Amino acid sequence: MGTLIKNFFIAFRQIFIGNRAYYLWVAFLSFFILLGLSAYTDQFNRGLITTAMRDQVSWGLFISNFTFLVGVAAAAVLLVVPAYLYNFKPIKEIVLFGELLAVTAITMCILFILVDMGQPMRVWHILPFIGAMHFPASLLAWDVVVLNGYLAINGIIAFYVLYRLSIGKEYSMSVIGPLIILSIPWAVSIHTVTAFLYNGLSARPFWNASILAPRFLASAFCSGPAIMLILFQIIRKRSEVDIDNRAIFKIAELIAYAMAINLFLLGAEAFKEFYSGGVDSYSIRYLYFGLHGKTSLVPWMWAATLMNITAFFLFLFPKTRENFTTLNIGCVLVIMGVYIEKGMGLVVPGFVPDALGEIYEYSPTRSEILVTMGIWACGALLYTLLLKFAVPIYTGKLRFETKDKERYRTAGSHAGH
Repeated sequence: MGTLIKNFFIAFRQIFIGNRAYYLWVAFLSFFILLGLSAYTDQFNRGLITTAMRDQVSWGLFISNFTFLVGVAAAAVLLVVPAYLYNFKPIKEIVLFGELLAVTAITMCILFILVDMGQPMRVWHILPFIGAMHFPASLLAWDVVVLNGYLAINGIIAFYVLYRLSIGKEYSMSVIGPLIILSIPWAVSIHTVTAFLYNGLSARPFWNASILAPRFLASAFCSGPAIMLILFQIIRKRSEVDIDNRAIFKIAELIAYAMAINLFLLGAEAFKEFYSGGVDSYSIRYLYFGLHGKTSLVPWMWAATLMNITAFFLFLFPKTRENFTTLNIGCVLVIMGVYIEKGMGLVVPGFVPDALGEIYEYSPTRSEILVTMGIWACGALLYTLLLKFAVPIYTGKLRFETKDKERYRTAGSHAGH
């Protein structure tokens, strides 16, 4: 155990080694983290009055980002299935980086929940064994279990694989096989439970639809893999990791299928709301056309719809999804489209109009935007550091002796990747 801990710290030391571009990137992210921390310190001292959230709209930018990032985390299963179950070699070689992204996304989810709480010091109330979770009656308790469980599963798998690679051995499926099988339904569960947090509220007809959970999963399998495709290209360019084009194009093909399902489910929901009419359709009318002159979300929602449709056609045809220019345009469009649709386009209309018929137009404050930017910068920094830790082991530059000796081999550890 002592040798294992020593080797871990030797590998951990890699995060402090890099070229000028690496240090500038870390400094850039640190600047936004400090800005976010400063804004959150003010929010912590003064309360949620620093945000634009009020009684009428009590969830805003923080919960919007949380909902989006749960989908990013769940999307790791799109790599796990072809990599581990079908042994598709091109994806199997990069699934580790998808699992590290899942760890990062879940960590960001937890941060967004904490900053959304008016009294974050009371978070211990919903922790297992310490507080009173009201499990299984409370859906919030289910969310705590599935999010932290998924974080643990992906963390254990990723670091076990890295450990085996660090001593020059293949990982054993008999060890992580059960966890891999468990991670598949667990990935589905984290976004399903998030959807249930919304559609379990019968007083909010915009969310109270059984189609919400399938829509969440379909959109997750669009935006999450799109982020991965961009990251894989950056990793391939900035390091010696060899990522096969076949893996990238196969993921792009899977995105096309997911986008078709997502657009179909969105159309089905829109038909039900607009065709049936009545009071329950006010929220979606506000979202797409505005109500009584209140139209702040209308341009954003139509832009998101146009982005998603355009991205779908870019991913649909092999000629455009296998061209890196159009592929990357499609990735950016689907990320932005789903971020808007599943963020502010989902959260805010659920509260508009409120129970008394009032239309409160929510718009994030400067404080909320800075805190959000800080958490995204924190996530980007965490993923960067995880890559700096993992890539030397993955590429074989860092290897340790299997015997309990103080010898280890490192080649090119000072490369600035």
